[in-house]
Amino acid sequence: MPVYRLNDQLLFPPPEFAEPEGLLAVGGDLSPSRLLLAYSMGIFPWFSEDEPILWWSPDPRCVLDPAELVISRSLAKTLRQGRFRTSFNEAFSAVVAACADIRRKHEAGTWITGDMLQAYDRLHRLGFAHSVECWQGDELVGGLYGVSLGRCFFGESMFHRVTDASKVALVELVRKVVEKGGGLIDCQVPNPHLASLGAREISRREFLRRLQGSGVTPSSDQPPPVFP
Repeated sequence: MPVYRLNDQLLFPPPEFAEPEGLLAVGGDLSPSRLLLAYSMGIFPWFSEDEPILWWSPDPRCVLDPAELVISRSLAKTLRQGRFRTSFNEAFSAVVAACADIRRKHEAGTWITGDMLQAYDRLHRLGFAHSVECWQGDELVGGLYGVSLGRCFFGESMFHRVTDASKVALVELVRKVVEKGGGLIDCQVPNPHLASLGAREISRREFLRRLQGSGVTPSSDQPPPVFP
């Protein structure tokens, strides 16, 4: 399959045209309208500082169904102890910056570039990007952020500075999604941390079908999200 080069026109090729590893297109911009269109079609940006904007739609797709969240004994103990205070959208920019600072195995740098920071901050101000924070006293020790469309939450990244902090943030996200009638959390690509919490892989075709069932329409003109 060819990799499509985007121009100023606000459109993407069908996600089914992606290469086997999920790369679909290159170029375009990170404007709110393009980002919302991308997420509504099951596409997301992922690129390094020295690369052009790359757009992906992997097959299979990693998702977390709220009903399938796995809470281990140790995590349940942490929740019972109330060691953390959680919040929503209290420190969005700080959460994104912390995610960018975390160095992960097999990654030479961060994909959360300065342009990405600005792009998601714009989505946050528009009411589409949200964060969950985990605190110990006044210290931000964990959290996550993502994009909400319809009844779907598209997770982007998470971090922790204290054991279980990111897991507690995810538990709070799941609770909020269920409270608001949401039905799907997109995790994009799998990793052992997400798998331990109940995330699993489904086909891209199934993922796109579930997006439609979650009130997400292929459009840059999205209605107000259910979350938070």
